[in-house]
Amino acid sequence: MSSLRLRLLKWLIGPILLLNLAGGALMYLLAWLPAQQALDRALADKAGALVARLGSGPAGLALDLPREAQQMLRADDSDQIYFVVRSGGRTLAGDAGFPDLAGLPQGRAGALDGVMRGRPVRIAVLRLDAAGQDAEVAVATTLRKREQTRAAILRALVPLQGLLTLAVVGLIWFSVTTGLLPLDRLRASLLGRDGEDLSQLDADAVPGELAPVVGAINELLDRVATGARARHDFLADMAHQLRTPLAGLTLQLEWLAARHAGDSASAHSIGLMQSLAARMTRQSNQLLALARAEPGPLPQAPLAPLDLAALVAEPVQYFVERAAARQIDLGFELEPAVVAGDRFLLRDLVDNLIDNALRYTPPGGTVTVRAGPLPQGGAVLVVEDSGPGIAPEARAMVFARGVRLDGQLQGSGLGLSIVREIARAHRAVVEVGAPASGSGAVFSVRFPRAEG
Repeated sequence: MSSLRLRLLKWLIGPILLLNLAGGALMYLLAWLPAQQALDRALADKAGALVARLGSGPAGLALDLPREAQQMLRADDSDQIYFVVRSGGRTLAGDAGFPDLAGLPQGRAGALDGVMRGRPVRIAVLRLDAAGQDAEVAVATTLRKREQTRAAILRALVPLQGLLTLAVVGLIWFSVTTGLLPLDRLRASLLGRDGEDLSQLDADAVPGELAPVVGAINELLDRVATGARARHDFLADMAHQLRTPLAGLTLQLEWLAARHAGDSASAHSIGLMQSLAARMTRQSNQLLALARAEPGPLPQAPLAPLDLAALVAEPVQYFVERAAARQIDLGFELEPAVVAGDRFLLRDLVDNLIDNALRYTPPGGTVTVRAGPLPQGGAVLVVEDSGPGIAPEARAMVFARGVRLDGQLQGSGLGLSIVREIARAHRAVVEVGAPASGSGAVFSVRFPRAEG
């Protein structure tokens, strides 16, 4: 998967580094060429000093150069100085083995590179007409001073260019990162949403370049929300329509069971059908409860003050009989606590939590249901069992629809999903943990303080 950040950095940093490299080379030339010209002029001045001492003698041109003047000419702290004066093909004065300067055009003065006694040198040459005769004056110097000058330029230029390069790269990185922050915020906003949050994104909170993307996401969210509402309506209608025929089927099966009580084969078949009908009835009731808990196109019923303890006590007898049939010790610890809620939805929440605990608790185990006020206000409902418990990494999954951690048990996997939806509708928080004993599971629902 290609990265927009890497593409931007590649297309920005690459050309700018090339431009910076070209700029560094230009700066080097702008520093080195004037320095070399200055050194060449200094060398040419030495040659000019020799020209000033040329004169006519008995045998033609002659160089008047005392020993002291020659020492001054050769004086240099860094380099070795060589010179030569020629006229008419003969050497008037200077160092033996001086390079041939025939490559320099006649009548020209200038500087060129050469080799003197095996060492590279820079040579300044003057050609002139002295006393009616052609003369050639040349002064050469080794390159140590020039190399020192070049090294000094590089020592100053390379760190400067390095710092400039780092500054440019850092500025580009900061600019690209800052420019992509709206994308990061948009990504964080989408990742931070619940899977069922289909509300629109704020198009005004993003730059204009991202507005089309946000608009497309909002259109997609609209289509998903429309599909979710259609599924919600279908779920509610289906669950409601199933209840009447299932109730009739249950009554007919009870009538058949009573009529064929003496026939063991018929009684066994009818018992199986009754079990299946009871399962279908339970699942249709769960679907209807889920449809009531989810936010739909119709406004939710208003929440009214209710006593949570009294609400939990209503189905006590039914669950006590179920627990006794499975040899489970079911206990209740109830204290009056007022919550703002819908009676039918909260009954579904209580029924599903207790039913879930009884299903996963093995025979001989215990289930404890507690309800009461919280010290800071509000109320809490706690259902604790001694079943197999839920691993910490799986606790977030148990509230998803269709998830059953134990494939050996029958069920649709909707019970805890219904609990979560009902809790959301009441602004309550559902948590799952482990009891102090370490064995089993504890489900707690914390309700906010009832207003008024």
